[in-house]
This record gives sequence, C-alpha cells and structure tokens, in this order.
Amino acid sequence: MTDTTVAAPGLSRRGVLKVGLLGGAFLATAGVTASLSGCTADTPAQGLRIVRQSDLPFLRALIPVLLAGAVPAERMADAVQGTLQSLDYSLDRLSPEMLKLTRQLFDVLALPLTRGPLTGIWGGWEKAGAEDVQNFLQRWENSSISLLRLGHCSLQQMVLMAWYGRPESWVHCGYPGPPKI
Repeated sequence: MTDTTVAAPGLSRRGVLKVGLLGGAFLATAGVTASLSGCTADTPAQGLRIVRQSDLPFLRALIPVLLAGAVPAERMADAVQGTLQSLDYSLDRLSPEMLKLTRQLFDVLALPLTRGPLTGIWGGWEKAGAEDVQNFLQRWENSSISLLRLGHCSLQQMVLMAWYGRPESWVHCGYPGPPKI
C-alpha cells in the first residue's frame, strides 16, 4: 500500500509569533505613516463637511469612470463636482460607525503603502488614467477576497447614489422627477 499523506509544512509556535510580530509591525507602520501624512485628519476639504482633502484625488479619479456614458464629456467636470457635493451630503448623514468605516476605506485608497498593492495604482490618483481606475475597479469586483468585493460595491453604490439623486441626472435615464404637489 502506498502512503498518500501529504507532508504538512512545519508550523511552529515560533513561526506563528514571527508572522504575528511582522504583521503587527506592518500595521503599526501603516498607521503611523497615515497619521503623519495627514491621511487620518478629520478636517474636511474646503466647502465640504465630511470629505477630506486627502479623499479628493481618489474621488476625482473614480467619479468620471463610474459616470462614463451617463454624462457627456463637456459636462463631466460639473457632474463630478455635483456628485462630490451630494456624496458629502450623504456621508454627513451616516451613522458614526458607518462613517468611520467609509473613512477607513478612503484612507486605504489614499495611503501609498496600501494603495499600490491593493489597487495596482502605484503613483498618485492624480496620475491615474481612466483605464487604470477601470482596471482597479475590475480587480476589486472580481477579487477572491470578499472584503475587496465589498469595497468595490460600496464605492460604486456611494457614487452612483450621489449622482442619480441629482436632478441633472434624471434626464439621461428618462425620469421626469418627483411629482409636483
């Protein structure tokens, strides 16, 4: 009879401790870097109540990609600004816990240490083209990691709800608007 058992890799307590210490050091470094670089500052961008200055490059790269086809190119700049205003309004009405989670998502996407490996965007969001952003969205949408798929869904829903809640978006989809009372 042949032995069909697979030799398990040697996982010792020492190995587990090393991995734990390295992981903890990585997360601590990321947290310190985020706080020193201003990623975790709670100061909103000028004219906004919730969206921070560090969130704007990412959102300004994301919104046009998600609105492509729904907004003519010549009106995209106004649509992006209006969507940012609506998104900020919606975020201002979230529960404190949901806002905290949303800010953590934005921080992960803004911090270069996490942005590159998780999104494939190694430079700043300002340098990312529409194709780069589309690749990032597809990467997260088709990820085997459920947390990334959830992040994709959250980003898409936040932006599209902010856009389609605006009266200027209604013409594109044939909605006449709420009934006049």
